[in-house]
Amino acid sequence: MKRVIVVVASVFAASAAAMVVSVKFSPWPSLAIITSFLSYGDRASDAALATRVPPGIVARHDIAYGAAKDELLDLYYPEGAPPRPAIVWIHGGAFVAGTKNGVANYLKILASHGYTTIALEYSKGPGTTYPTPVEQANEALGFVVRHAEELNVAPASILLGGDSAGAHIAGQLGLITTDPSYARAIGIVPQLKPAQLVALVLMSGVYAPVELNLGGTYAWFNETVLCAYSGTKDFRNDERFKLTSIPHYVTGAFPQTFISSGNGDPLAPQAVTLAERLRDVGVHVETMFFPSNRIPRLRHEYQFNLDEPAGREALRRIWAFLDGTAPLSSRPSEP
Repeated sequence: MKRVIVVVASVFAASAAAMVVSVKFSPWPSLAIITSFLSYGDRASDAALATRVPPGIVARHDIAYGAAKDELLDLYYPEGAPPRPAIVWIHGGAFVAGTKNGVANYLKILASHGYTTIALEYSKGPGTTYPTPVEQANEALGFVVRHAEELNVAPASILLGGDSAGAHIAGQLGLITTDPSYARAIGIVPQLKPAQLVALVLMSGVYAPVELNLGGTYAWFNETVLCAYSGTKDFRNDERFKLTSIPHYVTGAFPQTFISSGNGDPLAPQAVTLAERLRDVGVHVETMFFPSNRIPRLRHEYQFNLDEPAGREALRRIWAFLDGTAPLSSRPSEP
């Protein structure tokens, strides 16, 4: 037994060393490990929500919003409902992983409150760099508005949501849509009019990637995904990538926002900073944060766990916030 333990420990040590080396020369081997781990988490999270999906939700899958193979969206809305305000959701995955399938059941539950919910797919992983996913999501918003009637969408009421890396993409789209100077700096022409983007829901997000800690527990992970997403090892000094620091660019024109992170999420400080900055410039912000000493600690993407009270409360708070921005007559049952 002792010999087996020594062998396993040696293999683990060698793997860890290989991962460190891979970041220095190429992020791709490390990305394979990260994407596998995150994909497993997505599947498990979505499967756990299956029993909470109410009946009567129409689902349409793999609607192409562009020509690229990843430019697809899924659509959910209550059966028989007229065109509704749309919650366009951008999934997370550290900019390199995840799929729209990982948020399918959560969006069906959101839709049960009377919304049309839309899950966006976008390109990611080795070979896809910033700002491609932002450009794709922007194009998807244009597609949704142009095809609003057939997608069961009220085009004057677009609500944009996202989790983790998807929250960052959603936040950038909030800036691009409402701040012409920022849109010009990024080089993206907004597909929505500012008045159409009614509100944002940002969950467990990263909002200033260049400011993430490159030392300590998450150093390898952060450096790997940001090298891959930015397309450069020197991403902190890349002028275009510096524009990803959302709190530095928000103005009073930014849409009203609901923002939340768990107290055990290493990204939570960035959510707090963004919320404070939005309030400073006069944006209406609703937050759901937790005491630092809360036990059990709420980890990254806590909102998808509806078996826990915090996840259910977050869902109720999201619905209440959205009702205040795009009122609906329907009300959900207990999630």
